[in-house]
Amino acid sequence: MNNTTNEGSKLYLYSITSVAILGGLLFGYDTAVISGAEKGLEAFFLSASDFQYNKVMHGITSSSALIGCVLGGALSGIFASRLGRRNSLRLAAVLFFLSALGSYYPEVLFFEYGKPNMDLLIAFNLYRVLGGIGVGLASAVCPMYIAEIAPSNIRGTLVSCNQFAIIFGMLVVYFVNYLIMGDHQNPIILKDAAGVLSVSTESDMWTVQEGWRYMFGSEAFPAALFGMLLFFVPKTPRYLVLVQQEEKAYSILEKINGKAKAREILNDIKATAQEKTEKIFTYGVTVIVIGILLSVFQQAIGINAVLYYAPRIFENAGAEGGGMMQTVIMGGVNIIFTLVAIFTVDRFGRKPLLIIGSIGMAVGAFAVAMCDSMAIKGVLPVLSIIVYAAFFMMSWGPICWVLISEIFPNTIRGKAVAIAVAFQWIFNYIVSSTFPALYDFSPMFAYSLYGIICVAAAIFVWRWVPETKGKTLEDMSKLWKKNK
Repeated sequence: MNNTTNEGSKLYLYSITSVAILGGLLFGYDTAVISGAEKGLEAFFLSASDFQYNKVMHGITSSSALIGCVLGGALSGIFASRLGRRNSLRLAAVLFFLSALGSYYPEVLFFEYGKPNMDLLIAFNLYRVLGGIGVGLASAVCPMYIAEIAPSNIRGTLVSCNQFAIIFGMLVVYFVNYLIMGDHQNPIILKDAAGVLSVSTESDMWTVQEGWRYMFGSEAFPAALFGMLLFFVPKTPRYLVLVQQEEKAYSILEKINGKAKAREILNDIKATAQEKTEKIFTYGVTVIVIGILLSVFQQAIGINAVLYYAPRIFENAGAEGGGMMQTVIMGGVNIIFTLVAIFTVDRFGRKPLLIIGSIGMAVGAFAVAMCDSMAIKGVLPVLSIIVYAAFFMMSWGPICWVLISEIFPNTIRGKAVAIAVAFQWIFNYIVSSTFPALYDFSPMFAYSLYGIICVAAAIFVWRWVPETKGKTLEDMSKLWKKNK
């Protein structure tokens, strides 16, 4: 007990952080569930009689959750400031749950089960948008919550754990999708001379009518767990100071940091926490632009084109078994490389990892492009895709979120994070919705483009992004005031 009072309780800190990062797990689960479901979903709507489903529509449908992510990210600052960080996460949990059930059974109340038409397509997309709003909220508020709870010396590690949870959520859903598929096969989709798509009569129709539904519906279970556990975590000390509840803030800081350190941190927060009266450009334009460009580059390097369409990409690269097993393997490799980031981010710093990751991704992307141009199939292109994803996971995946959660001063953090996250989801949608048509046109062109952007990302980090390792959140105010 004395140890807890004087030094703080690591168990308490890790317990509440673990609950918060479940939001990251759901973020990963929701965004990657489409990878296993998208081909069955495409075949389902190809059988509609009142319209012709095409690649453009499929790109939009596969990425429709990202429209919600843009909305959720853009509104996250308002929700985080008015509802608080914890209650915003509770709202996200409800949206995840409703989206999972609605995506599983979009016909509920209004449509005949199993009969695709344009109205049902719209309803399905609306349910996915609903879940996307939850993802957008969680993507901004989870790292914000963790950053505002964590001591500065391990903040990078704990915020990186949120990215670990995102990748772990992706691995979980890859594995769940694999189990749901079982002995079934993805449908065979044909394209005639006029470019019109159709489902082969030899296709496994279980995946067309049922398989994709179970994949979306499976998210309801972790969403319900997340919502329940959020009733056992506190509000963040920085938010409590903002709403004039300093004693509650001190109580939480004392449990985490110990008495003496808690009083010091509380005084620092009180000196900078005037979020409601500060304007977004109080510390200049540069910090906002850097935050936005971090988000833009994280998406423009093309990672979600791989994560959302992995089975299809692996299948086209010559992988056996429809690419589902290779997707699970990639998920496992991604976990390992995310752990590399977690254990090195507070030792080596943010910038070196981002630069190394950008270069590694560029090598992987150019290798995939080369394999396509030389018609090489099998191990080499599959390995190149996995290398490309792995370097993202040890760099831009976790480190971008660390920087976004800590680079902005306290007084503008809620608004600034919301702007950065909104841009992140806008570019996520642009990349993901255009990828099917771009990949259909030329995989070589697509991956060459992503490789060039990876090189540009490395240059951007080297020249303009400040190193934040070891700095407190309150130090950000001094840094940007000096550089204004």
